[in-house]
Amino acid sequence: MFFDWRGTVHHEFVPRGHVVNKQLYQEVLACLRDAVRRKRPELWEKQTWILHHDNAPAHTSLLIRSYLAKHQTSIVLHPPYCPDLDPAEFVLFPKLKTTFKERRFQTLEDIQENAISELCAITESASQEALQQWKKR
Repeated sequence: MFFDWRGTVHHEFVPRGHVVNKQLYQEVLACLRDAVRRKRPELWEKQTWILHHDNAPAHTSLLIRSYLAKHQTSIVLHPPYCPDLDPAEFVLFPKLKTTFKERRFQTLEDIQENAISELCAITESASQEALQQWKKR
């Protein structure tokens, strides 16, 4: 999931049977770029949007760094071994854990549908708070 101070920009699930590797992540980034263009046209036109992702191997591969450079995408560097600096770790995942605690789902699609619903329900003020917490950390 990718979000900014106004809320969700793009979300995507890893297809069943796949792992997040550099090729899959490049496809996700292409979808993210399209979502930014459609949902945040003012940032897209001025090229003022910035990507923050952690240091997972798929995120730091030469393929991804070249892709981001080719498309002039600015990134915020993430210090190594610092999961507490990932807003997903201290905002998104706790929200999902709390909401889904003791709930059972019949299918993977049920999980995905409920996750999308919960993540898209995150308010603008909650997104702003997450980014403020990130800034403080």
